[in-house]
Amino acid sequence: MKTNYLLSNRFRKIGWILFIPSIILGLLFVIFQFQPRFLDIKVFAVLTSGLAPWEKGGFCVITQTNAFDEIIGILLIISLFFIAFSKEKTEDEFISKIRLESLLWATYVNYAILVVTILFVYGGAALWVLVYNIFTILLIFIMRYNWLIRKSRKSARDEK
Repeated sequence: MKTNYLLSNRFRKIGWILFIPSIILGLLFVIFQFQPRFLDIKVFAVLTSGLAPWEKGGFCVITQTNAFDEIIGILLIISLFFIAFSKEKTEDEFISKIRLESLLWATYVNYAILVVTILFVYGGAALWVLVYNIFTILLIFIMRYNWLIRKSRKSARDEK
């Protein structure tokens, strides 16, 4: 079976190496609002404003910010992408089926969380849920996929 759309298997290890420190730093940021001073930098922003579009802001401006959360977000997305979309050592039709079903399941769960959030969560908490929602589809996919792979390998071992 052709799997040209998947990354090489070695990207999974790179993904895990990036994910572990990224999640730890992310938790430090969320729980303790940790932001290293050396990351206070001027950056180019296509759009900058408050939460509402009518609040003072600007288009294509240089602004001062702490880039810590952006760096963490990018590292988390890259690491989760590497973990989720790397080939297995032996990639076959069964694994492709599990991969597809897991991705579909993760999409359903991700959007169910989003609908529940829109209906029942308001204010700043809703914004945080939307931020977390960026990562949940990949996290749910990885958890479901790995669980099904382990379950199928365990049942194959039990049959032998």
